[in-house]
Amino acid sequence: MTTSDRLGGRPSYVLGVLTIAYTLSFVDRQILTLLVGPIQRDLGLSDTRISLLQGLAFAIFYTIMGLPIGRLADRTNRRRLIVVGIVVWSGMTALSGFAQTFGQLFLARIGVGIGEAALSPAAYSLIRDYFPTRQLGRAASVYNVGVHLGGALALVIGGVVVGHLGTGGEVTLPLIGTIRSWQAVFFLVGIPGFLVAALVATIREPPRHQPAGGTGGSAGELLRFLRTHGRLMVAHLGGFSTLSLVAYGSGAWAPTFLIRTFGWEPAATGTAYGLISLTAGPIGVLAGGAYADWLYGRGHRDATLRAGMHSAWLLLPFVVATPLMPSAAAALALGWVVTLLFAFPFGAAAAAIQVIAPAPIRAQLTAFYLFVSTLIGLGFGPVVVALLTDRVFQDPAALRYALLVVGGVLTPVAALLLGSGLAPFRTHLRGVEP
Repeated sequence: MTTSDRLGGRPSYVLGVLTIAYTLSFVDRQILTLLVGPIQRDLGLSDTRISLLQGLAFAIFYTIMGLPIGRLADRTNRRRLIVVGIVVWSGMTALSGFAQTFGQLFLARIGVGIGEAALSPAAYSLIRDYFPTRQLGRAASVYNVGVHLGGALALVIGGVVVGHLGTGGEVTLPLIGTIRSWQAVFFLVGIPGFLVAALVATIREPPRHQPAGGTGGSAGELLRFLRTHGRLMVAHLGGFSTLSLVAYGSGAWAPTFLIRTFGWEPAATGTAYGLISLTAGPIGVLAGGAYADWLYGRGHRDATLRAGMHSAWLLLPFVVATPLMPSAAAALALGWVVTLLFAFPFGAAAAAIQVIAPAPIRAQLTAFYLFVSTLIGLGFGPVVVALLTDRVFQDPAALRYALLVVGGVLTPVAALLLGSGLAPFRTHLRGVEP
């Protein structure tokens, strides 16, 4: 066995490489958040149309393609599947820089979603095969750090470029020519993906972990599992998807909230929210995974759902208060806490799927979880906030009240749904290996 083969089979190395890939995916996914103003100006788009680019254009094909790709991940080489996905989404991100119309940018965002659909079902399945159950919460949380590192880098990169070039600036790139500053951002974040794809190609495909009860592997097996464990899956999918809706809705419009409410410049906004995501996000997701593993060690076999329920109740007062703060400093201070608590449960959420799913359908069930949570969260979170602003309050300056309504109403709904799943989760895990 060569040195590279030994390195590619180390759990810590594999987890690190997958986290880098996930970080990149969120840079490409979230980069549009800070570019709302210049894109609206150049393409003449309303808040609702921008929200479609932020969410639905990406989410609908990300979720639809995730299901067949999840089945492929259960049957084929997961490493190769991830490599192909990275190449596709990175190429489509770079192509976003050529967009001249809403339709062109919408199609490019669809392409990004299709490519990114290949990553997480295969990655979580690999993580399950490299780590035992007692370490799974922490391992999944480390992978989920990529969400916050990627979101932070997207904001910082966008802020730096817009800050240097101005919201109406232009830049000349080799072989491309003169383009708008926001178009240049898409090129800058798309190209590194090809290097990350080469890095993923160095990891080793492990033997598949086979927990008790694993049979089949067909779509019918997945449907039977969902029917048999309907109450558990409604609680898990409903609770975490509702939290995801609040998180994506708030995150998509947070920079614009600061700009509209307190008159901040995009560059300063990107730096501020980038630092928040860079610090609070990783702390939150790692703490959530450690907390879930701690609960598990103390005999709470429902630890992953319990951690999510606790985070939702803790989140509620902060998500209500943040949009009402009288100053940008106060809003950012509470926003740090909100970001930490949003991050807290999602490593555990993914870990729960890996624990309860039979091996032959693990990637498919992961893809189904991502299908529901992403379609509801990313697909509709930004849109719900935008529709409240455009249609209910009918005032762009009322964005803060739209954020307040979404967070204040849906966060307790998420907590109640997760709480309803504790008992069936414990029942299901009887007989599943520790």
